[in-house]
Amino acid sequence: MIAGRYSLVREIGRGGMGAVWLGRDEVLGREVALKRIGPAPGHDDPSVALERAGREARLAARLNHPHVVAVFDLLGEGDDQWLVMEYVAGSTLSQLVRSSGPLSPDQAASLLSQAAEGLAAAHEAGIVHRDVKPSNILVTPDGQVKLTDFGIARGGTDLTLTRTGLVTGSPAYLAPEVASGQPATAASDVWSLGATLFHALAGHPPYDVGDNLLGALYRIVHEEPPRLDDAGWLGPLLRNTMELDPAARWTMSQVRDFLAAGPGAPAPTPLPRTGHADPHGEATRAVPSVRGPRRPRRPGPPAPAPVAGRAHRRPGRLVPALLGLAVLTLLAVVGVAILVDRGDTTSGASRGDAAAPAPSPEPAKPTEQDLRAFATDYLQRAASDPAAGYDMLTPAFQEESGWREGYDGFWGSVAAVRDIEVTEADPDSMTVGYTYTYDLENGTSRTESVRLQLVQDGSRLLIAGEPNPG
Repeated sequence: MIAGRYSLVREIGRGGMGAVWLGRDEVLGREVALKRIGPAPGHDDPSVALERAGREARLAARLNHPHVVAVFDLLGEGDDQWLVMEYVAGSTLSQLVRSSGPLSPDQAASLLSQAAEGLAAAHEAGIVHRDVKPSNILVTPDGQVKLTDFGIARGGTDLTLTRTGLVTGSPAYLAPEVASGQPATAASDVWSLGATLFHALAGHPPYDVGDNLLGALYRIVHEEPPRLDDAGWLGPLLRNTMELDPAARWTMSQVRDFLAAGPGAPAPTPLPRTGHADPHGEATRAVPSVRGPRRPRRPGPPAPAPVAGRAHRRPGRLVPALLGLAVLTLLAVVGVAILVDRGDTTSGASRGDAAAPAPSPEPAKPTEQDLRAFATDYLQRAASDPAAGYDMLTPAFQEESGWREGYDGFWGSVAAVRDIEVTEADPDSMTVGYTYTYDLENGTSRTESVRLQLVQDGSRLLIAGEPNPG
């Protein structure tokens, strides 16, 4: 019995901040959810957990909304703090997708529109959720949605409760600016809701984190967002929520209105703004893009027949050890340490706040470690996802490689790459050389040495050619 009033029935979830239990309010005779608040990540001081629990209770209490889980009480029991909340029978969106498979655009819109309503209300109240993800969206059997876990949410006047330099949230749904160390804004919630929509439609998160946390953050910050070919009428929503530039994203109210309008709804007119308006209508400074200027993509003509040669090879997938070095270089530049939830937990437990933003620096010149990490990343990515490898070539080198058809003519026959040894990495000449073995789908294997000429496009590296080795 908690505080002589709440009995615990069973544990129904667990996350980074503590366990969530189904309980019963013996006074009012109703089911409730009780979250036991543990120490915040990176803190041993119990007062931090207490302050965080109080903050979650105060923030959620400000949101009296049908699509936000209500908070009833905050109480202490011995050394534990308990948050007493509305109990929502059903499952999380992540559980729903896991059990039923990807949702249709209409099914996803029905659920996400309700979440967008709750988030729009939060933004109007000056609250940024900062951990929007499928496991924090509860779905009842009759299709009603409740947004939960404001444990790392922040009101407009709140001071950060985390140590300087911590980035918090769930990696697969983090907005690029948050992944690079900038503070979360309402626009960051928009990205995360778009990433959640991606998960609902595709049946999996937009980024595969696995054990390679730093590699995932690198991809989120530096690469074009993943897209779905079968998003239906929700395609414009995905493109305008998962947009690298925060200032170019739709607002949450625009997302809400688009979803409510249904198929055939016109895309919202972009709002003129030099920065993000805060929830109270006051303009804030512009949020810089996490990437430099984007080179316009050159449209490809009909692809010619495949051309023989190494140019058809694709750059690779992330290898944790080497790519981690490249991301660590990025984090050193922005002065950020990483502390994030590594998975989309079923309890929706949350973590803490990001620190004040570091100035957005000019892209640093690549180091030897960056070049080594890029080469390994390219090879692994090309073998697993030719389209991703193709995007790591300059337009001119795409043409030289026979466009997509020619490029895929080689990499489409590669089952795996292995035994990668980077033999050269020269930041001055922007060249990298390596030897590797690739296994073909016909069961044969080959070992080759390759040398790449790289160029820097903003904060991104691209392959410009294959000069002769030596």
